[in-house]
Amino acid sequence: MSRTFKVLSLLLTYPDEEIQAAAEEMKNILAREKLVPADCLPGLLAFVEGIGAGDLYDLQERYILLFDRSRTLSLHLFEHIHGESRDRGQAMVDLAEHYASHGLELSARELPDFLPLFLEFLGTRPLPEARELLEQPLHVIAALGERLRKRKSAYAWVMLALEGIAKGKPAKAALDELLAEPEDDPDDLEALDRTWEDQPVMFGPGAAAGVSPGGGCPAVRDTLARMDRPADTKPH
Repeated sequence: MSRTFKVLSLLLTYPDEEIQAAAEEMKNILAREKLVPADCLPGLLAFVEGIGAGDLYDLQERYILLFDRSRTLSLHLFEHIHGESRDRGQAMVDLAEHYASHGLELSARELPDFLPLFLEFLGTRPLPEARELLEQPLHVIAALGERLRKRKSAYAWVMLALEGIAKGKPAKAALDELLAEPEDDPDDLEALDRTWEDQPVMFGPGAAAGVSPGGGCPAVRDTLARMDRPADTKPH
């Protein structure tokens, strides 16, 4: 089990004061565990440093522009695979059941395909199993990383770290298909409204209640608390 996954989960979460305050601890975990490939670690540590020292308003605005106003950068894995089809709903049910079978029970506001939540779950599993699970959506992660690099976003370091940890390679055909989709313009508000005309697939009763920016991530304080229980396979 590795706390590195939990750090990467936090780095993909809507930034707030608690995440900023945890920056030094996150850097220490990344440096100590050495799970992130050596050629990626300096860039990732610099990114964490920037999260800890940056202006919070600017950090939050950057996060929203990237992940909340661009479907091609959505952090919901199944959205890239299934779109808004019925298949996505069943895939989320299956994933939630997989979490539950290993002791991770979701709250009503948590969507199981949200990448930070998926990474938090990986942090409760033995490393070989976590790597195997990480390889399954690797084409989505690689596509996100490529789009972030094109936008010169430091968030690309998180995706690059995940690619390195997984060890495997994303399926080229699936990756090419994702990258062929036209990029969203986060400043085109009319197009954004058209894109989000349909309500996103929600999971469970009351799933829309209490959702913070980022679309269903666990409360930051809960995730930070889980970081203190690295050997606990039943976080809730």
